[in-house]
Amino acid sequence: MPEISTVLLPDFAAGCVNLASAGLGAKGVYATDAFFAPLERMLNDVPASFDPELYDDNGKYMDGWESRRKRVPGHDWSVIRLAMPGRIAGFDVDTHFFTGNYPPHCSIEAAYVADGDPTDATEWTELLPKSPLGPSAQHFFANADRERVWTHLRLHIYPDGGIARLRVYGTAFFDWSKVGADEEIDLAYIFHGAKSLAWSDAHYGHPDKMLEPGRGLNMGDGWETKRRRGPGHDWAVIRLGHPGIIRRVVVDTHFFKGNYPDTCELLGAYLPELGDTLSEADIAASEAWKPVLSRQKLEMDKVHEYAGEAITDIGPVTHVRFAMHPDGGVMRLRLFGVKA
Repeated sequence: MPEISTVLLPDFAAGCVNLASAGLGAKGVYATDAFFAPLERMLNDVPASFDPELYDDNGKYMDGWESRRKRVPGHDWSVIRLAMPGRIAGFDVDTHFFTGNYPPHCSIEAAYVADGDPTDATEWTELLPKSPLGPSAQHFFANADRERVWTHLRLHIYPDGGIARLRVYGTAFFDWSKVGADEEIDLAYIFHGAKSLAWSDAHYGHPDKMLEPGRGLNMGDGWETKRRRGPGHDWAVIRLGHPGIIRRVVVDTHFFKGNYPDTCELLGAYLPELGDTLSEADIAASEAWKPVLSRQKLEMDKVHEYAGEAITDIGPVTHVRFAMHPDGGVMRLRLFGVKA
């Protein structure tokens, strides 16, 4: 999952993922009108782009969702299924490249639908009242209620126009009460609430990519750092989805052939009070966390699995520090264990 903003993110986005990420599975369910640009473009992970020479059959090609000019009363709206049930911290309504065709206002409602998509009987709750928008800019709105869990959003634009990107900052909800005490589960899975909080470098790919489903689509679908020209090594600090005891580690270098790390290691700590914004002191302290997996040699384009005597049981952990020596790319990191 690429960076979810092109500017400095607001404080409410700390420790959050983009619940409206198409790459993670968010879908555009319905739009009253999408004449100039389809709803699904608004959920793309990459920042919006603009080609002044590009047109299609309906007019200027715009990288987002755009409705036609409304000539009747009312306004346009759309329904989005989030990539995962989650608690919402806030929104980014991005109108980049929409200058004479952006909506002057928007509002956002949310619903929880246990199965499927909303119906006429679905109850919606307003999270963002009608709020002003401007041309070609990111608009950040905090959400006051960060406790309730939602599965769908309804985005209203007044009266019509285009939104380049909608990003929904939040945390995945996973019902850990349904996981048995001895049931093995991936504690570092993004759908289970795991999140990268700090990292040394993410030049070619964000460390959150390591926590995503599957084995990746190509070399751009993992965490990759730039070539290190000095001392040191690259690392990422990850908040687990739930405190747990790690019993098996999988490091997958799929697609990384001339750029995989030489070695890797994993450290862990039980820090339930550690916040989502890490200070320099927090990061420095993570270098002294207890070893879960000692430094291991890696190979290109391969699934490396470590279990049994290779794993040190340090008891419950809430956070891990995954280190690559000296640099390179890892496609997926799986930390299997039991909840604590």
